Amino acid sequence: MVELALPKNSQITGGKIWPKPQGATKLTEFRIYRWNPDDGKNPSIDTYFVNREDCGPMVLDGLIYIKNKIDPTLTFRRSCREGVCGSCAMNIGGTNTLACTRGMDEVLVKGIVNVYPLPHMQVVKDLVPDLTRFYAQHASIEPWLQTDTASPEKEWRQSKEDRERLDGLYECILCACCSTSCPSYWWNGDRYLGPAALLQAHRWLSDSRDERTGARLDNLEDPFRLYRCHTIMNCAQACPKGLNPAKAIAEIKKMMVERQI
Repeated sequence: MVELALPKNSQITGGKIWPKPQGATKLTEFRIYRWNPDDGKNPSIDTYFVNREDCGPMVLDGLIYIKNKIDPTLTFRRSCREGVCGSCAMNIGGTNTLACTRGMDEVLVKGIVNVYPLPHMQVVKDLVPDLTRFYAQHASIEPWLQTDTASPEKEWRQSKEDRERLDGLYECILCACCSTSCPSYWWNGDRYLGPAALLQAHRWLSDSRDERTGARLDNLEDPFRLYRCHTIMNCAQACPKGLNPAKAIAEIKKMMVERQI
């Protein structure tokens, strides 16, 4: 299991084992990270049993079943249930992924579904990480179209070929699965922007309509903001949308070199 960024001076202790649903014949065991900042206790791993005959197939279905029918205090984020919003990103079976698109049977480890919050992030409560810094880093790359020429009467036009250059970049849903799987981000998260923010930076650097390429590259020209990437490739493996942030970062580095020639 990937190490987590836990509250200071805390250790994971044994948690509560909740009773099995009466009469259920097909059960899946969930072991879930629990931590409440208000009770003064150490984090724990609680054990639940989900009745598969009364529950959908996805991990998120299991979490909703637990919250609705077993333990209403369990806290997690979720919204669209379609792999679009990124809200339900968490560490499931040792891999950062979306709970709504990952089936229980896909992540069983010795018959158990292990669920933790995203690793190396401060925990707000249970499965909810604090993404304040992550969103601030995304905002720092100024992810919107910037131009110097006057706005057109209707819209900024773009050729089909230029539009295709954005494929593999714009689909990012900011779930943070990639950044929280990156060792460089674990070690330097206060200064290194991380895979998600840099993927979005490349999306705007690649947009033929944007006219601030130089300023954007200047913003990234820093020993830490960009160059802490060591192409470990965890980000590409973790991305639930199949994107490749490491390739985007390499392209930004290439642009840095080319503008100096």
